[in-house]
Amino acid sequence: MKTKMVKYTLERMPALTKARRAHLKALASRPDSDIDTSDIPEMTEEQWKNARRGHFYRPRKRQITARVDADVLDWLKAQGKGYQSRINAILRREMLTAVKSAK
Repeated sequence: MKTKMVKYTLERMPALTKARRAHLKALASRPDSDIDTSDIPEMTEEQWKNARRGHFYRPRKRQITARVDADVLDWLKAQGKGYQSRINAILRREMLTAVKSAK
């Protein structure tokens, strides 16, 4: 059985009730010293050594109109669903290659 994923956008966010607003305002007014972090261990220098900045970063997508040769589009679509994502992956690979070679 498939489960339906719920997705909220700014336009589709449920309205905040007065009680919820009051609760959020009360939380925001509390000082940071009231936050109990005893169940969160401190990060050690060893753990930070392998940290990578931007590892979970996902660039914002923008819609464009592009003209592509028919045979190229047919080839991409023949590989199954997600041809636009494949186009993006191919372009990203080329971009990263160009950036590396420019250094």
